[in-house]
Amino acid sequence: MADYAIEVKDLCIHYRGLKSYYIKKSLLSGKRERAEIFEAVKHVSFSVQEGEILGVVGKNGSGKSTILNAIAGIFAPNAGSIDLHGHSVSLLSIGVGFHKELSGRENILLSGMLLGFSEKQVQARMEEIIAFSELGEFIEAPVRTYSSGMYSKLAFSITAILETDIILIDEVLSVGDAKFRKKSYGKMKELIDDDKRTVLIVSHSSDTLRGLCDRILWIDKGKVVQYGDTEAVLNAYEEFMR
Repeated sequence: MADYAIEVKDLCIHYRGLKSYYIKKSLLSGKRERAEIFEAVKHVSFSVQEGEILGVVGKNGSGKSTILNAIAGIFAPNAGSIDLHGHSVSLLSIGVGFHKELSGRENILLSGMLLGFSEKQVQARMEEIIAFSELGEFIEAPVRTYSSGMYSKLAFSITAILETDIILIDEVLSVGDAKFRKKSYGKMKELIDDDKRTVLIVSHSSDTLRGLCDRILWIDKGKVVQYGDTEAVLNAYEEFMR
């Protein structure tokens, strides 16, 4: 029997939204307008074995990032369940997880402790993380001053050096200069060589997914379209996108 790192069953996630026009109307009339419900994820089920690399594809707005955020514990499901079987998890996603007014160094410490590491454990790997990030003196600057490429370098470096059981990657491998992309791809291959580490990768790069993934999950409009062999699913997805 396979040891699963992630089991997602009948996952549903809804957003509630009120347009500014309706908010103003509600305030003026004294009546509460009903919020519109957007179903971002609709009855999604899949499982990932321990040590497996799963790629997630789909058009923008299809629900890919929402699923990763739910697995990371950032979003709560409206229905269904997510079971990580006691595994630790980290999420690499631009715009998620950093305190913009703190320096890069301070964010390394904060992020590491949020991942469940002690201050002593993070400090022991601090210089290794900084060296890998290639940020140099900018590590002492507030993160709000970082470019998207610098942000992704720091995010990737923290997760690559402070290794968790499950790594969730949301397009981070595609950001940054060519040299760092090559280095981060190599580091990811190194992490994947650990047959106990499980990885989910959201990417629009078919080459990256073909080079790394065991299976592919295709999501469209919040639903599973296809889930299975990397080549078969990517071929179908690419045909659909054409």
